[in-house]
Amino acid sequence: MLQVLAPLVIIIAAVGGYAGLHWTKPEPEKKDRTPRALSVFVDAVERKDVALVVLTQGEVRAGTMVDLVSQIPGRVVAVSSEFIEGGLVQAGMSLVEIEPVDYQLALAQAQARLAEAEVALQTAVATAEVARKQLRNASQASDLALRKPQVAEARARMDAARADLQQAELNLSRTKIALPFDGRLISTRVDIGQYVTPGMALGRAFAIDKVEVRLPLSDSQLASLGLPIGFVAATGQGLAVSFSAMVAGSEQSWVGKLVRLDAVIDRDTRMIYGIAEVLAPYTLNRSNQGMPLAVGLYVKAEIQGRQIENGYVIPREALRAGNKVYVVDDAGKLDIREVVVTHSSLTDAVIASGLEVGERVVVSSIRNAIQGMALETLGLVEGVNRVANREQGKAVGS
Repeated sequence: MLQVLAPLVIIIAAVGGYAGLHWTKPEPEKKDRTPRALSVFVDAVERKDVALVVLTQGEVRAGTMVDLVSQIPGRVVAVSSEFIEGGLVQAGMSLVEIEPVDYQLALAQAQARLAEAEVALQTAVATAEVARKQLRNASQASDLALRKPQVAEARARMDAARADLQQAELNLSRTKIALPFDGRLISTRVDIGQYVTPGMALGRAFAIDKVEVRLPLSDSQLASLGLPIGFVAATGQGLAVSFSAMVAGSEQSWVGKLVRLDAVIDRDTRMIYGIAEVLAPYTLNRSNQGMPLAVGLYVKAEIQGRQIENGYVIPREALRAGNKVYVVDDAGKLDIREVVVTHSSLTDAVIASGLEVGERVVVSSIRNAIQGMALETLGLVEGVNRVANREQGKAVGS
């Protein structure tokens, strides 16, 4: 019996001892730890006048581009030394000459027919005058007796002969093909000895008096310009546009004007297009380094838009997705606000409502932002880099 009870007593004593130690152990020290505040950079909301600048891009194209076409048939007997790709031509300068002999002969024949018609008309008039004098009562005589139809026929033949002469002179002038403007040749398709027919394209050229850039604009960019759809500027007027592009390894810049907007919205892109012009791009209005604004060049464009007075301005990096802004309140807590954006740029955003002057907006990145979370501000982000960004940034329609 003792052998059975002894192990049980030992087990009970061990369990009782463990329980006694557990119940008498000291309570662990408890500390109330508050979450560590997240350190962020902030900037202050400013209120000032802002000149909006819209950034877009487009391809330079010629204001006038034509195909050189022959209006008469014949064999090419001469071409200008400038009748090459890239050739510089002046208005009225002969580029291609078609053999003129046939047209010179036709002109001589037309001149002879006109002389014959003039003599025939004079003869008919004289004959009619004789008939009128021979008739005793000319007022009652018929037109045929007075030879009026014969005079009318002779006069009509003379008019037809004169028209033939003008056509012959015109055809002879068309043997020399020229441009009606100063321009450049893009391509040529004929050479000496080739036979051409009416309507045959001989080459392509464009005028150098101006170039155009077709610029796509979103709805918000259109609002930044403050222009209506279908806008057409008065002669010599328009919004100032600065163009830039990398050419010959250097940043080149040109100036022009936005002179009109399309009257329709593109159904595929939902964009509206504007036309900017640069006058004399190959002569007077070259770039700051003497480079012409060449047709076919892809350029960036900065359009000077409307002026916003007393706008609430914050750094662009303070504007979050969904037009939200993180504000640090007086208690150091995060306040997530929705704002109405009037305009945004690469450096700044103009807010219509939702902020007040002097409020601190967060410019640092915050993951998993929660309303009311604790924040520790590290000061305003103003310094050299911030000022430089403001000076170099170009506004973009939001």
